[in-house]
Amino acid sequence: MIKIIGLVLLIVGALGLIFGLIGIFGQNLIAINAWAMAILGIIFFTSGTGMLKRRKDTDEVD
Repeated sequence: MIKIIGLVLLIVGALGLIFGLIGIFGQNLIAINAWAMAILGIIFFTSGTGMLKRRKDTDEVD
């Protein structure tokens, strides 16, 4: 379950970074501020990679 959430955060973060950087340096494709989108993309991307690196994918409860 943790790896699925991490993968979703990684994909959402990558999309946020792409749309944010395109909005900052070129044409704004979405209605949200480009800087806010880039910052959220960085946060989601780093949290997704952290979850994929550090967590084991087990459903066991201690």
